[in-house]
Formats: sequence, C-alpha cells, structure tokens
Amino acid sequence: MVVAKKSAYEESRLKRLEENKKRMQELNLNSLAQALHTPKRSPMKVVKPKVPKQPLDLSAVRRSSRVADMPAPSYKEVPMEPMGRRAGPRSYKRRYLSNRVYASDEDRAYATQRAEDLQSGLDEEIPSFVKPMLQSHVTGGFWLGLPQRFCKRHLPNRDVIMNLVDENDEVSEAKYLVLKSGLSGGWRGFALSHELVDGDALVFQLTDPTTFKVYIIRVNEQEDSSN
Repeated sequence: MVVAKKSAYEESRLKRLEENKKRMQELNLNSLAQALHTPKRSPMKVVKPKVPKQPLDLSAVRRSSRVADMPAPSYKEVPMEPMGRRAGPRSYKRRYLSNRVYASDEDRAYATQRAEDLQSGLDEEIPSFVKPMLQSHVTGGFWLGLPQRFCKRHLPNRDVIMNLVDENDEVSEAKYLVLKSGLSGGWRGFALSHELVDGDALVFQLTDPTTFKVYIIRVNEQEDSSN
C-alpha cells in the first residue's frame, strides 16, 4: 500500500517537472537564466592621445567689424611711476634716521635767542616769526607747522605755493596747506639744500602775501666761528 502511494506521488512529480520544463522552453527562460549567470565583459576603453594645447592668440579674435582693421591690442603690463613722486633721481643726499643729531637744550635756546635778536632788527611793519627746528622739520616727515595765529592773520585762506627766499636771494617753493597751517611739498627740498639740523632757528618774514624771506641761525654757528 505504501509502495503504491509512493509510485503515484513520484509519477505526479515527474509529470509536473516535465510540464515546467516545457513551459520554460516555451518562454525561453533557460536562455535568460544562463544569460543572467554569465558575466558580461566590459568593453575596453579607448584612450585618445593627448594633443598639446596651442596658446590662444588673442589678437586674432575680432568679433566686431568696427575694430577689425585696428592694430592688435597689447595686454602686457607696463610699470607706471607712482603718483606724487618724481621719476628722476633725487639730487639730495638721503638722511638716515639712525644718524640723527639732537641739539642740547642750551644750544637750542641760544640759537633761538639769536634769531629773536635778528627779528627785533627787522621792519616791524612786515609780519615775521621765529621757528626753532625740530627733528620732524628737518628729517623723516619734513613737515613744518606754522603759528596758527600768524596764519589766520596774514596768510591766504586757501592752499597756495609759497616762495621761500634765502639770504642769498635764492628762491624755493613749498606748498602751504591752510587747513593744517603748515608747509608740506617743497619744504623737504629747502631743508635739505640748506642743510638744516635740529636746533637751528629760522626767522620767517612775510615780504609778500605768498613770499617768505628766510633767515637761518645755525645752532653750531658759535663752534664754527671759534675754529
């Protein structure tokens, strides 16, 4: 009895296998399954040879007919002279700040006193003032501040070029800045050409609205006269 049931089951199983096999053949499932299990080879990559890049000629790009006949532009950088500085070499010797010589208080006071004595002998109708020199006036910054009361009373109320006439009647120019009450551009040249040093005392006499007669009292003049 058990053997008969087993053979019947086996026949039924074999029958189903045959039916499934026919269906797979009809649907072409065997080929699809084999194709899925078979790895595909990836195609080899074709490496293109590198072509060296040619530099772009910007002069050849002419999109507008209006500029087609014009010469090719040049994009090369051209060094420019900084604004406010002269292109030529300076005619004055550079004074290094490390070589500064400071006048003693006694010598400074003596030079100022001699300048005031000189001023007292000038025409009182012509405005004048005494200005002792400091390091900032004759080295480094080269800025000369003037007495504000004198500037408000006697000097123009705008920026002007002042003429500085020395004792040999040689004329130099310096720019007067009204808002700062002082001399800027040009004063450096006057200070260096006249070899002004710390402790010198100058007498400024306003002979004209834009002209100063300048008298120089040297701080070391006593030493020079004794040698």
